[in-house]
Amino acid sequence: MKQQVIRELTTAELKERMAEEQQQLVKLKLNHAVSPIENPQKIKEQRRTVARLKTELRMREIKENVK
Repeated sequence: MKQQVIRELTTAELKERMAEEQQQLVKLKLNHAVSPIENPQKIKEQRRTVARLKTELRMREIKENVK
């Protein structure tokens, strides 16, 4: 997920999307532990997407507290 797309989401959508992405990451890790997945790079991408979502939420939280 691109940073530009993340910025366009509302805070509620961000939280919902982050929960979904974290669940997918857990599933990917579990599937990879059981039997190697075709493209292990997906785990890395998923982890970074979760990090981007968390970063955007934190930035919005900080902006609200500054005001």
